[in-house]
Amino acid sequence: MRSFWNLKLSNVAAFITCIGLTQSLAQFSPDKTLPAKRSNYLFPIKPGNTAIITGTMGELRNTHFHAGLDIDTPGIGIPVQAAESGYISRAAATTGGYGNVLYVTHPDGNTTVYAHLEEFKGAVSDYIDHERYRRKVSEIDLTFAPDQFPVTKGEVIALSGNTGGSGGPHLHFEVRNKNNEAINPLGYDFSEVKDNMAPLVFKVALKTLDAQSRINDQFGRFEFSVVKKGDAYTLPPILASGNIGIEVLAHDKMENSRFRYGINYIDLLVDDQKVFQQVIDKVDFTNTRQILALMDYETLELKGNRFNKLYIDDGNRLDYYSGAARKQGITVNQDKHVEIRLKDFNQNQSKVSFTLKHNPLTEETPLLPAIGKPYDFELVENTLKVTVKFCAGDTPAIDVWNNSRANPVLPAYSGSNQRAYLLNLKHTLPDSITTCQGTIRFNFKDRVPSESEYKYYSDLLDIEFPKQSLYDTAYLEIAYDTLDQQEIFTIGNRTIPLYKNISVTLKPKLNYFQSRDLGLYRKAGRGFVYVPSEWKNNRLKFSTRDFGQFTLLRDSVPPAITKIAVTPAAARFKIKDNLSGISYFEANINGQWLLMVYDYKTGILKSEKPPGTVLRGDFELKVVDQAGNQSIFRQKL
Repeated sequence: MRSFWNLKLSNVAAFITCIGLTQSLAQFSPDKTLPAKRSNYLFPIKPGNTAIITGTMGELRNTHFHAGLDIDTPGIGIPVQAAESGYISRAAATTGGYGNVLYVTHPDGNTTVYAHLEEFKGAVSDYIDHERYRRKVSEIDLTFAPDQFPVTKGEVIALSGNTGGSGGPHLHFEVRNKNNEAINPLGYDFSEVKDNMAPLVFKVALKTLDAQSRINDQFGRFEFSVVKKGDAYTLPPILASGNIGIEVLAHDKMENSRFRYGINYIDLLVDDQKVFQQVIDKVDFTNTRQILALMDYETLELKGNRFNKLYIDDGNRLDYYSGAARKQGITVNQDKHVEIRLKDFNQNQSKVSFTLKHNPLTEETPLLPAIGKPYDFELVENTLKVTVKFCAGDTPAIDVWNNSRANPVLPAYSGSNQRAYLLNLKHTLPDSITTCQGTIRFNFKDRVPSESEYKYYSDLLDIEFPKQSLYDTAYLEIAYDTLDQQEIFTIGNRTIPLYKNISVTLKPKLNYFQSRDLGLYRKAGRGFVYVPSEWKNNRLKFSTRDFGQFTLLRDSVPPAITKIAVTPAAARFKIKDNLSGISYFEANINGQWLLMVYDYKTGILKSEKPPGTVLRGDFELKVVDQAGNQSIFRQKL
C-alpha cells in the first residue's frame, strides 16, 4: 500500500524495447511474425463507435515506453466497460501515475488495466471508500481474491477521468499477459480503431562513432531533413567514412486525428541486407529507464526531440533482438545504399532511402560552417572535439594540459578559417587546453565505467556509483562556485542519463544553521526541484538519478491555501507551495478524519465524504510543505 503522506509523484508506467544490429545477413534472424489478430475483447469505451486514439503501445516517452492504448473521451464521466468477463484483481488510487486504476483478470490469463478513472463503480467502489476511511489514507493500493469482485463482459466498472499523471481526459487501456508484460491492445482487432496511414518521417541524423569517422568530412552528429514523396522519403547523397550511427525522427498517424503515435517496427537495410531490426511488441515493467539507451538523450534533453537510434550503444542492455549481434553502427568503406523501413501495427509502411558516398579522410574540408566563437568544444561518444578560429601567424598545434604537463596536438582537419581537434578521452582527460584564441578550462575528474561499481572521493564531495548505474562510460565533471553566499555544486553533465540512483555526500564550505527549512535543491530550467537529504557530521547526504547543479536554499514560506468552495456538500481548495513542494495534507470535520483527493496538475484539493453524509460543524484543513512550513484553514459549517 502507498500512503498519501508522501506526495512525491511517481509514474507507474514503465517500458521495454526490442532492437538488434548486425552487419551480416547470415547472423540476422528472420522477421518476427506480427501477432495474430484476435477479436474476443470488447472495446472499453463506447464500443461500436469510431474511437480517437491519443497514444499507442510502445511509443517513445521521455523516460519510458508507453504501455497501452490511450482512448480519447469528451470530458470525464464516460462509462468504462470490462473488455471481458473475469474478476477485479487489483485497484489503486494514487496522486500520480495511473491515478484511479482497476485491474481485471480474465480466464485466458490476461489482465486488462483501466487507468486515470474519475470514479469506480459497483461494490468495489464502496469497498475502496471504506478502506480509505478505515486506514485514514488518501492513496491506496488493494488486491482482491478471484471470488471477491467478479465482473461480466460489458459491465460498467468505472467512469473515465483525468486522474494521476494524465495530460487530459482519456482512458489508458492495457492488456497484460500472465508474465505481467503489456502486449499491444490493437492485436484484438478493434473495429473502433481506424488506421490506414503510414508513419511520417521528419529527419535522419548521422553520428560519427569514433575519431576516425567522418560525415561530410566532419566529426560529430548531424541532422538532415528528408524530402517526402507519397510514403517514400529521400535524402541527397551524403559523404561518409568509418563507423556511422543512424537515427530517425518519426511518428505514426491515424485518420481524423491530430495526435502522434509510436512506430512498432523499424528495419535498417544497407545494400539490401537487413542490418538492424527493432520490434516493440511488449512492455516489460522491470526494465524502466532502458529507453534512454534507445533514444539520443542529449538531443531529447536539449531540444525535446525523440530520435530513435538504429544502432546499439555500449550501455544498451536490452536483450530483445532475436539473436542479433551487437555492433556499433555501419562501416562505410565504400558507397552504401541505405534504406529505413518504418511500419506501424497495421503494417502501414514508409521508407527512407539515401546513399552514403565513401570519402576518405582529408585534412582540408571546405564544408565546415563558419564558427562565431573564438573556440568551441563538444563531447561525442569518447571523443572531445575542439574547434578554434584561425589567428594571424599562429601555429596549427594546441597544447593539451594534464597534471601540469603540456602535450601538443595537431588538427584533425581544417577549413573555413577554423581548425578541428579530436581528443580521445579514454587516453587523456585534459585539465585545460591552450589555443591561440585563449585557454579552455575543463572540470573532468575521472572516467566512470558503466558496468562496475565506482567511488569518487574529494574534499568537495564523495560519490558512489552502483554497478550498471550508467548507460555508457561517463567522464565525470565536478565544479564548485558561490553566488551571493550560495554554494553551487555541479555534478556531472545533465545531458548524460543515469540508469540507477547514485549516492552523494556534499561537504559544504560555508557554515549553515541546520534546521528543517534548509533543504537541498537541483536546478531545473528556471526553477528548483527539492531533493530529500540528511545532515550527518556537517555533511549532506542524498541520492539522485540526475546529474546537474545542486544548491542549498531555505524555504520559510508556508503553502498557500485558496478556498474555492466550502459547503455542507463539498470542500474544494487550490493549494500551492513556492519552493520545496507539498509534503502532505490532512482535513477533519469535528475532529473526524475527512478524505481529501489531490490533483497535482491543477493544484485542486477536494473532499470525498462518505455517501449520505454532509459537512457540518468545525472544518479544518492543514497543508505542510517539504520544509515543514504549514498553513491551516478553518471554517464553521
